[in-house]
Amino acid sequence: MPQSQSQSQTPLPFESEAEAARARVDAALDTLRRKALPAEAGVWDELRADDGALRAPWRGFAELLPDPPAGLDMAADLDRRVAQVAQQIRLDGVTHNVFGDDGVASRPWSLELLPLLIEPADWAKIEQGVTQRAALLEAMLDDLYGPRKLLHEGLLPPALMLRHPGYLRPMQGVQPPGGLRLHIVAFDLARGPEGDWWVVAQRTQGPSGLGYVLHNRLTIAQQFPEAFRDLRVQHIASSYRRLLDTVDAMAREVARGATPRVVLLTPGPYSETYFEHAYLARYLGLPLVEGGDLAVRNGRLFLKTVEGLEPVHGVLRRLDDDWCDPLELRPDSALGVPGLLQAARAGTVVMANALGSAFLESPAMQGFLPGIAQRLTGEALSLPSLPTWWCGEEAAWSDVREHLEGKVVRSTFPRGGRTSQVHEALDARIDHDPDAWTVQGRLRFSRAPIWGGSGVTPRPAMVRVYAIADGGGRWHVLPGGMTRVARREDTSVS
Repeated sequence: MPQSQSQSQTPLPFESEAEAARARVDAALDTLRRKALPAEAGVWDELRADDGALRAPWRGFAELLPDPPAGLDMAADLDRRVAQVAQQIRLDGVTHNVFGDDGVASRPWSLELLPLLIEPADWAKIEQGVTQRAALLEAMLDDLYGPRKLLHEGLLPPALMLRHPGYLRPMQGVQPPGGLRLHIVAFDLARGPEGDWWVVAQRTQGPSGLGYVLHNRLTIAQQFPEAFRDLRVQHIASSYRRLLDTVDAMAREVARGATPRVVLLTPGPYSETYFEHAYLARYLGLPLVEGGDLAVRNGRLFLKTVEGLEPVHGVLRRLDDDWCDPLELRPDSALGVPGLLQAARAGTVVMANALGSAFLESPAMQGFLPGIAQRLTGEALSLPSLPTWWCGEEAAWSDVREHLEGKVVRSTFPRGGRTSQVHEALDARIDHDPDAWTVQGRLRFSRAPIWGGSGVTPRPAMVRVYAIADGGGRWHVLPGGMTRVARREDTSVS
């Protein structure tokens, strides 16, 4: 008889691995749900639905959280990752300068572990609304520095432009090289109690945050690589390339065949956001310059080098308008370049963004944009603005003066973005100079989940979204943005 041969079979691990994976997912879902503070009434909770269950994006995110190291549960692992993010911020030297009575203090950039998740359907609405508004602002500048039809037809009160220090009379009638005034625009958005997105503010001078957005994305993606990959989070590098390519293409026309030189203009190391200026310049491959590094000769802009003056054909600007030229704007500015407006008027340098758009940032503008949109584009705005009453209109001030409680009173012509809160005797101040004041409705921002101390704390959140022009009349929204959170309902998210 043939000798029998014993056989053995290796057990397949599929069932045990599946069970382990299911247990990990359950632990992740339970950690986010159970460790979160109770939801607040009257606000949109980004993490949880009304029944307390995690919203769909967060369920998908939780299912892709990595396995905790041996000996740690999911909460302890998230705490560990919070510490890793803080350490990475310190190692990379990411800072945000704070101005106080004692001068300027540099402090580490504050970056939360959990990202804000926006579903594709919501993002599509945001993208549509932001590109629509960016195109509208470009059209407004083209008209208001040109034929001024909006003023002649009464769609915009002249005081909102002519009295605003951000309207630059020396640039009236000037057509910028390439015909583009706004290369990048930022919009601060917030989700209201019903889940709808609202436009809170718009930034047109030199919108800040692009450098922080890039670093934030890279840092958090390293913590959750599987989630970023499997959730197919869109990449953002192409948006930065589009911005640089657009400026470079227009600068090439100015250079008339020569190799164009584009620089990034910063206020300097004492700027609140100097880190991002340096980081962005390095990423884009641009020289980082201050006003003292540049000079204007015969209507042309030059960079001072050890080999002499070298022509500059494009400027990516991170310096607010009024500081740019001490000859024609603020004479006390030591940050700008004497004669820069002369070069801009001569069309010898591409400014991104063009000088003179600051008046569009006035909160009073929000109340007139729907009518202007209908006139210039024939479309209704798809993203609503906060309810706005410009007190310079007698009917608007009469309508709102007895109902200031629960609203915010802002300066129509702000400097530094300051906001005036309601207090006693404000009625008299508004009556004395109604044009200078704007009343806006207060929106209860949605609550973003913030992980810390082995738990989730919901905090008011606002998202800054960026639209970038391609030079061909089209606008593209950077896929993502910068979420800013406040500690309490009554504090700023700036």
